[in-house]
Amino acid sequence: MKVVILAGGLGTRLSEETHRVPKPMVEIGGRPILWHIMKTYAAHGFSEFIVCCGYRSYEIKQYFSGYALRHSDVTFDLGTGATQLCNGTAEPWKVTLVETGLESGTGGRLLYVRPYLDGDFCLTYGDGVGDVNITRLVRFHKAQGRLATLTAVNPPSRYGVLSLKKGRVVRFREKPVSPDEWINAGFFVLSPRVLDEIRNDKSSFEGEPLRSLARKGQLSAYQHRGFWHPMDTIRDRQHLEELWRNGAPWKTWA
Repeated sequence: MKVVILAGGLGTRLSEETHRVPKPMVEIGGRPILWHIMKTYAAHGFSEFIVCCGYRSYEIKQYFSGYALRHSDVTFDLGTGATQLCNGTAEPWKVTLVETGLESGTGGRLLYVRPYLDGDFCLTYGDGVGDVNITRLVRFHKAQGRLATLTAVNPPSRYGVLSLKKGRVVRFREKPVSPDEWINAGFFVLSPRVLDEIRNDKSSFEGEPLRSLARKGQLSAYQHRGFWHPMDTIRDRQHLEELWRNGAPWKTWA
């Protein structure tokens, strides 16, 4: 099963970083967040990725073009001009980078990669990490027998909460999670037939395509109660960087 990653947006809310690199190339712990996402899937045996590129796509292409070289010893035969990579530690991934336009919607980007799909596939966003058990997610999708499955998470509050009693503060709760509220965290498993719901390259996948699938009873939700966090703002990036230094709860690989 191939993994499609949406990586073409402008990332305007993270403009402090995205004025120079596309959002998926913003680094956490010295590695692009795109790499962290791919490592999450690779930990469950996935090795073939399709990246939907758009804004500043050249930086993504440049990163992967030199990936093996950066992670290997190298011998240059100056007489023959030959180059030999030795003792490589690069992951055995196949990565296809597809130009999906600067202004395409998330649904439109999927239409561009349709020729590269040959069966059910995973889909996720290039700006969020989590310790989602992809193996269980795929198993759940197959057991449900529907066209699409999304991963639902409880969103943490952006603010701390005060507990009050007769005008007196009795305790603070730091950014509580509401167990009754769920949001779409990505980490989809989809049938190629889902693409028939997308009208054109301006379409947002999160809009009418998902609503249509829900109306037809063809959208399942895999409830993930572990760690998940998006990187929407510079504050998010700083938070993820701090988490990385202290153990990275999304790091499910060795």
